[in-house]
Order: sequence, then C-alpha cells, then structure tokens
Amino acid sequence: MAISSLGIGSGVLTSDLVDQLVAAERKPTEQRLNFNQQRSEALISAYGKLRSAVTELRLPMRQLSAPDNLKAFSASSSNEAIGVSVDSAKANRGTYSVEVTSLASAQALASNDVFGDRDSTSVGQGTLTLNVGDKITNVTIDSSNDTLQGLANAINDSDAGVSAGVIDTGSGFQLVLSADETGTANAVSISVSGDSGGTDTDAEGLSRFAFNSGMDAGAGLQQTIAATDAVMKINGVEITRSTNKFENVIDGLTFDITGTGTSTVKVEQDLGAVADRVQGFVDKFNSLQSTIDSLAGFNAEAGRGSLLTGDSTVRGIQNQLRQVLTRVVPGLENSSVRSLADVGITTNIETGGLEFDRTKFEEQLKNNPDDVTALFAEQGRATDSQVEFVRSSSATQPGTYDINVTQTASQGNLLANSALADGIVIDGSNDELTLQVNGETSVSLQLTQQTYTTAQDLVDEIQSQLNANNALNAAGTSVKAELDAGGNLSFTSSKYGSDSAVSLTSAENAATFGLDSVTNTAGVDVAGTIDGRAAEGDGQVLFLSSGNGDASGLQARILGDTTGSRGSITFIEGVAERTVNLVSSFVGADGALESRTDSLNRELEQIQENRVRLEERIESYRERLVSQFSAADSLISQLNSTRDYVSQQLAALAPQNNRNSN
Repeated sequence: MAISSLGIGSGVLTSDLVDQLVAAERKPTEQRLNFNQQRSEALISAYGKLRSAVTELRLPMRQLSAPDNLKAFSASSSNEAIGVSVDSAKANRGTYSVEVTSLASAQALASNDVFGDRDSTSVGQGTLTLNVGDKITNVTIDSSNDTLQGLANAINDSDAGVSAGVIDTGSGFQLVLSADETGTANAVSISVSGDSGGTDTDAEGLSRFAFNSGMDAGAGLQQTIAATDAVMKINGVEITRSTNKFENVIDGLTFDITGTGTSTVKVEQDLGAVADRVQGFVDKFNSLQSTIDSLAGFNAEAGRGSLLTGDSTVRGIQNQLRQVLTRVVPGLENSSVRSLADVGITTNIETGGLEFDRTKFEEQLKNNPDDVTALFAEQGRATDSQVEFVRSSSATQPGTYDINVTQTASQGNLLANSALADGIVIDGSNDELTLQVNGETSVSLQLTQQTYTTAQDLVDEIQSQLNANNALNAAGTSVKAELDAGGNLSFTSSKYGSDSAVSLTSAENAATFGLDSVTNTAGVDVAGTIDGRAAEGDGQVLFLSSGNGDASGLQARILGDTTGSRGSITFIEGVAERTVNLVSSFVGADGALESRTDSLNRELEQIQENRVRLEERIESYRERLVSQFSAADSLISQLNSTRDYVSQQLAALAPQNNRNSN
C-alpha cells in the first residue's frame, strides 16, 4: 500500500532522517570544495598584489632606461625678459652671454582714405592678391561685398594670413590690417587687378588698398607698424628669428624673449634630479620586497609561514631580480662603474631591500657620466667616431658587432646646368620660385625685388627665404642653397635616403637662375652588414630586422662617406633596461604571474563544475533514500496491519475458548 508521507508506516523513516543522511553525505565533499575555493581565491588575490607591486617597479626603471633621463640639466637666466628652457636630451653644460636688441613684431597697415560709412559706401570692385610669406591668396570684391566692412570680412574669410578690421576714428572709418605672424618673412604685400574704379595702381577705387614696401607714401595703404625680426646675440654672434622664440640656436636650449636687454644664461647638470629618479626606483623595489615579505615571509618565532611561503613563482621572481640588480653589467667589466654597488645602491642583508647612498651616486654621475648612463640605460659604443648607436630592440643581445658599409647614404639635389651671373635684377617678372622637397612639401619662394651685385648675394637671399619658409619648417626639414665649383645654383635637401629629393615645380624666367635646364639627383639609403648579416637601410640608419641573430633590432647611424669596415658597436644593456624587460616578462600574457593566475582560475572553474556534480549526486542520493524509505515504510505498514489483524482475531477467540473450557 502506497503512503503519502515518510514515517507514517514506521514512525522512524522520516523526512528529517533523510535530510540528516543527505547532509552527512554532502559535508566532507562540500568542505573540501569550500577549502579549495577559498585557497584559490586567496592565492589569486595574493598574486594580484604581487603583480601590482612588480608592475610598479617598471615605471621608474623605464625612466632610468632612457639615456636622456640620466643627463638632466637645468638652465637659468639673469634677466626675466629673456626666458630659457632646457631639453636635457640635447643640452650640455655652459655659460652664455645673451643680448636681445630687437623683438619680432607683426606688420600692421591702415588705409590712407577715411570713409564716411562702413556698410554702404562702395570701395571698388576687382581682385586683391595678398602675398604673405610664401602664401598667395586672391580675394574677390564684387557687388555682394563692395563696402569697407564687406572688404574686411572677405579678407578674414580668405585665410590669407592677414586679419582685417574697421575702426571708427571719430571722423570716419578706416580699414586696418595686421599680419597673423611676426617677422619680416611674414610681411604683407597687396596688388590689385581688374579695378572697377580706375587703373590697378592709381590709388583710386580698389587700388586704394594696394601695398608694397616700395610704394610711395600716400599711395594705397600706409604701414603703421613695420614687420621686424627678433635679433639676439649669443656670445657676440648675431641670430635672427621671425618670432620671439629661439629654438635650436644652442643644442637643448629654447629662448622665449619678452623684452630687450642682456642676460647671463647658465646651463648646469642637475645631479639631484637624476638622483631623485634613482631614489624612486629604490623606493618601488623596497615596496615590492615588503609585499613579498607579507605574502611569502616566514615567522620564525611563531613557526608559521604565509600564504606564498616557499612558492616557486615568488622565488623565481626574487632570484631573477636579484641576479640583475647585483651583477656586473656585461660590457662594463673594465669600466669605472660596473654594478649598482659602485654607485651607492647596495642590498640590506637582513631585509632584502635596497639602500641608496645619494652622495656617492651624485659623485659617480659627475665624474663618470658615460659609465653611469651605460649602467642603467642601453648604450652602444662605436669604435668609429662617425658611427652612432641609435637603438636596439628587446631581441638585441649584449655584445660587440662589426659594421661594414657598402654604400653610404646621400641627399637629394637639384643642380642648375648653367652658372648664376652677377648683377641679376629681380623684379615682378622673375621673383617667384616653387620647389618640391622630398616628394611631399611644396615650397614657394618670393624673392625681394632688387639688383643683386653678386651671384652669392642672390644665393644668400634664396637661403634666407628657405630658412623662413613655413612649409619647410612645418615639415621639420630644410634645403641648402649654394653655388657649386662652376658657379651653378644648387639646392640640397637636408634629408638623407631614397625619400630625399629636390625638384623644380615652377620658376618665373627660369633662365635667370640657370634653371631652364637642371640635373636632379635622388638620395640613396645606406647599405651594408651588421655582425656579418645583410642589413637594411633607412636614410643614414643601418639596421637588422628581427630574426637576425644576437644583433637583431640593432640600429646604427652611418655618417661620412667612407665605405668598407667601419669598426664595431658594443651594445650594453643596462640594469634598468634589463629590469624593464624582466618585469614585462613577469606580468605579460605569457609571464609567470599570468600563467599562475590562469591556472588558479581554471581550478575555480573546476570547483564550480564539481559543485554542480555534487548537487546532482546528492539529489540522486536523496531520491534513492526516499524510494528506499518509502518501500520500507510501506512494508512496515503492511506488517503492522497484519499484526493488528492477528491481534484482533486472537482477541476474538479468547472469550470462546474461555466458555468451552467451562
């Protein structure tokens, strides 16, 4: 007979008993899974803290791995009006006498005529051609903008490098113009064509707004402020710039001038700034050591270890870092500075942390700057003074590598095929030249109209225009103009390599310059071998790509024009560079910490799967108990029923037996 609830038949095999048996079956496995999960999560957290502390070490070491950061300089000026800033990568110690005699200013012009109205009086129609520096812009004035304000708006909308406005003088209105940029190279000239109010030059109609420096006073616009260049003398040598910022006059120094006067500028090595960077590394390393002690240390008094005590991953990280930080750097074995201990960085035996003797470090940096730089940063030491180490890659191994050059790099050149004459007159018929430089920069030159006594005078004018050219400056390149041995005009790009070229786009009366027939010579890249392996060339830089042995990634700049053996480069990988690479290997995608963390995460996933299987097994176990208890309960219930029936029958027979016996 089926029963609806456990225990009805027996009173013993109840649901509570099933729950107790199920709980007893679950407990040991669940405890083991909980323990394993808590341990894995604790380990993941511990490795996360370790990873963070290791990563923190990378930033200060990356700073020290850059040679420029070990050559800190500071600059001071005795005159606030002559400000100076320093780029430590290029600067050197020195004292300079500076005198500023002129500031750069932007040209300003104003109309001679005063207009009674700004919005309705006609100013004339036609085309204004504005020449500003190497930029030429045409501005059309027609019936839609034939007013003083309309003219100003049209000039402003043209983006010609000139700003225009209308001012109320109290007795009328005047047009005012100002160049957007300072310097004589950005001086403004304005010509008129198609003047509806007269000829293009009679100062009637639109020609009232014409201007060039050679115009008679009262004709066209008047100059109210002349364009001037900033002029500075450094140790008696005069330098001119179109702005009040002087860059690259002295390596690593930039001057910002706000007034004239004299100043003494001092550039000194900032030893303290470099020591601060080293102290930052020491602090981060000691912080890492403290983290390791908290995670993997052993308390001898309590006889108890930490979560990561004896962990092979932690030991590996400690051992590899200790090896890098205590070794003699390969390549510096015979140098004045060979290891961190030589510059005052030593290991505290008791704590495992680093101690920093700042005084000793600054002394070594002052006396042996090259060796200290090599101790921390990567460095390449070439035996040939015209071979420069550029950079390495993570694949480059410390060592000495031979350099052999089969072809030196060259610059693109444009050469006139006939000589430049003396006494050339430059006027409106031949004052414009346009060059294409390095295949991507268009350079428009407008020469000053005058008679040049000698050919060299004209070359100097061309060079001055090239130096001030905005397009060249924006492209970060330059062109050298000179006369060759035969007196022919030559243009040479400052860039080396196959991308270097100079070509003539256009020239007014090219024969004036001997440019009616020219010879173009394209630049070529350097070629040769490094460590006996064929190298690639990019301009003057010779380099090995990846997969080329121990010298893979090594780059060297080859100067001069000597082919054949160019000596060797000894590549030194400093402590900081090596540590950065080591830290990256620890925390990278395939690093020890990442691998350990991935393994623990897989363990957590396995634990979750085991929990699911446990629930399935426990549920099956519960169902089996319920089924067994139900069957037993049913049987007991039947036995109880039989017992009751027998008891009833026996009870019924008892009186009858008693009567028969009587």
